[in-house]
Amino acid sequence: MSALSEDPSTLPYASPVAISVCLPARNEGPTIASIVREALHCTMVEEVVVIDDSSTDSTAATASAAGARVVAESAVLPEAGPGSGKGNALWKSLFACTGDIICFLDADLRNFHGEYIERLCEPLVTEAGTLLVKASYTRAFEGAPTGGGRVTELAARPLLSLLFPKLADISQPLGGEYAARRGVLEQLPFVEGWGVEIGLLIDVAERFGRDAIAQVDLGMREHRNRPLDELSPQALEVIATALQRAGMVEPVAVRERPPIITFPAYRARFGRPR
Repeated sequence: MSALSEDPSTLPYASPVAISVCLPARNEGPTIASIVREALHCTMVEEVVVIDDSSTDSTAATASAAGARVVAESAVLPEAGPGSGKGNALWKSLFACTGDIICFLDADLRNFHGEYIERLCEPLVTEAGTLLVKASYTRAFEGAPTGGGRVTELAARPLLSLLFPKLADISQPLGGEYAARRGVLEQLPFVEGWGVEIGLLIDVAERFGRDAIAQVDLGMREHRNRPLDELSPQALEVIATALQRAGMVEPVAVRERPPIITFPAYRARFGRPR
């Protein structure tokens, strides 16, 4: 590990551990309020933070009215320069959120229950060696109970099986519902766009070992299914990230935010060593 790094399994955590729920969101007004309210009903949760990524609808106002602390993406670490995409919003959430554990949720979920947070975070609270917990679920598609997750099944999982076989059993590598220790996330780069989830998954396994990753079954996931032509850019970013992490020639440039612990403002805010 670098001089800035600490072993995340030995970091001192308050008792009880403070948990931040974070929703990166852009134009998710129809669904975000119910997710925020469910999250706030979870007794484990210290705060619910929405990172509003330039929404043009009612997302920010609706989330705030439901009880979330809404933070504009552009207002976080402006000295880091401009960024874009989901991964950029997730990276900035590490500065905006205060918890020892960060639980990420997508803001377009239609069947979310607060107990999902408890199930995602429990292994992190009770097992020191667990650093990242990914949700496992079946994905509904256009009214059918299965068939969703097309980029996952056609791109992400085959790539992991081929290039990172120890991660072949991760059922939802691109899923937006997962929780991790701050001490892990702050040490990792974040791919700015749609490659962020597969990048974090690979990086945690490579740096801390496959045993640091757990999965919990959350049943069925219902969310907005994008048209096939909107999935091509996502698939390309996922493929590019996996190939880059494997050390192969990358077909496109992958923009990343560096480990956030390298920023003096972050270290000052959370008391991390230089």
